[in-house]
Amino acid sequence: MQSHTEKEDHSPSSVATFRQGIIDSLPIVIGYLPIAFAFGLSAVKLGFSPIESLLFSMIIYAGASQFVITALLSAGMSLWVCAFTVMAIDVRHVLYGPSLRNRLITRLNGRKTAIWAFGLTDEVFAAATAKLIRDKRSWSENWMCGIALSSWVSWSFGTGIGTLFGNGPLQAYPAIEASLGFMLPALFLSFLLAAFKRQQSLIFVGSLAGALAGLIFYSVPAAILCGIGAGCLVALLQPAPAPSVAEASDA
Repeated sequence: MQSHTEKEDHSPSSVATFRQGIIDSLPIVIGYLPIAFAFGLSAVKLGFSPIESLLFSMIIYAGASQFVITALLSAGMSLWVCAFTVMAIDVRHVLYGPSLRNRLITRLNGRKTAIWAFGLTDEVFAAATAKLIRDKRSWSENWMCGIALSSWVSWSFGTGIGTLFGNGPLQAYPAIEASLGFMLPALFLSFLLAAFKRQQSLIFVGSLAGALAGLIFYSVPAAILCGIGAGCLVALLQPAPAPSVAEASDA
């Protein structure tokens, strides 16, 4: 009976496909389009050409960090200062790959891994983690490529549209641009709440306390680093949760 169940779990129909990844990326796409539009709008206003603004999204593809680096460059900061600032903001991405790898039960394909690893943004990582928590056997690299590529295309497309309106009709409505910038944290918060569990409450509180301390006493990059460090420290110090009935049966 148990072997029959395992065969059903590993059947091709239970594994998520590239098409399902595209469908599952729709919430991210809907959230990315207005934010990328706001970035294209902002970058052109700061003096960057439409092509330069589009390349920021296609090559760097760093979300909120793109707003920071364009503001720093337009203010005359050196490339070294811009690079270290963005590295401080995005250092959390170093943890995304190993975190996912520890949850995977399948063997990875080098080419496919390179594709979805490039597109492993906060929202894509959150979506992948939520899927692995629900059913790790349904996760697949084809699904990851679908959700990562769709998100990247929507971000680049939104940026391109935003560059066209850099000096257009929205110039008289600054409130619209300000409201668009709020959608990135709101989108990530929705994924965070979807994957949140009670045993993670201490980690959440520790991360929040560290981030607030860093923000009050230092700066935004310090707040990000303090939040990550405090969350990791609390996760290491708290006792490991007892395995569920499903995990015990799989073992």
